Amino acid sequence: MNTRLSIIIVNYNVTQLLRNCLLSIKKYVKEVPYEVIIIDNASTDTSWRNLIEEFPGFHFIASESNDGFSKANNTAIKRAVGDYVLILNPDTELEGCYMDEILDFADAQTDFGCLGVRMHDSKGTFLPESKRSVPDMFNSFEKLFVNFKNNNSKSYYRNDIDENAIDKVEVITGAFFLVKREVYERVGGLDEAYFMYGEDIDLCYTLLRNGFTNYYYGKASLLHYKGESTVKDELYLERFYGAMQIFISKYYKESKPLQYSFLKAGLRLRHKIEKIKLK
Repeated sequence: MNTRLSIIIVNYNVTQLLRNCLLSIKKYVKEVPYEVIIIDNASTDTSWRNLIEEFPGFHFIASESNDGFSKANNTAIKRAVGDYVLILNPDTELEGCYMDEILDFADAQTDFGCLGVRMHDSKGTFLPESKRSVPDMFNSFEKLFVNFKNNNSKSYYRNDIDENAIDKVEVITGAFFLVKREVYERVGGLDEAYFMYGEDIDLCYTLLRNGFTNYYYGKASLLHYKGESTVKDELYLERFYGAMQIFISKYYKESKPLQYSFLKAGLRLRHKIEKIKLK
């Protein structure tokens, strides 16, 4: 039987969260022929190796160096054989036997780009980054500086779409990112200029620019321990805001210079504000 799904997980120093993620896959992925490829990004905590014996059917790869999230995923996906690739964060847990249903939905779309699901944190709070718009001058200002709920299709977090709905969106999150392997390879995969953060936005935008449609599938839920595996320090801020700078330079600097200048100034200001908060 052909492998229908390749689940790709990049691990870095989160062994227990990774174990819970793998257990959720074993529990809920029942009707789909699948493989799991875990690539460790040179973790300083080597306890992840204990999982190799616990999950003998899964494939583990040890990277000699940490060259970032994008490169690790691209490396692992080169070994994948599934019709679809699911990029999955190690700090997530599946919450139902919905993969077969989701893949049937994807198969039915003639222009399928990628798909994300409804995510919530460990307190049950819905995570708005589950469904987003491509950053532009207006919704970026809303996200960076204004704390209000903009219920229209141009809002950054697409608040006009109910969290339980199924609908077209521009951007989903890399925590749960389903894409056809052939399409992923055709558009070049994740841009390795991004070390961490922003690569999911870039890939979503690349798919849109290549004529594909991206989807939010709110019928399926995912537990995401957001922030519990990330230290919010100056390095985090540098990588996060640096990723946004890469994105706007890549897509707006030449074609939309006004938006580029506005977004560049806004990102710099917000970065400075966040650095002050750390002190």
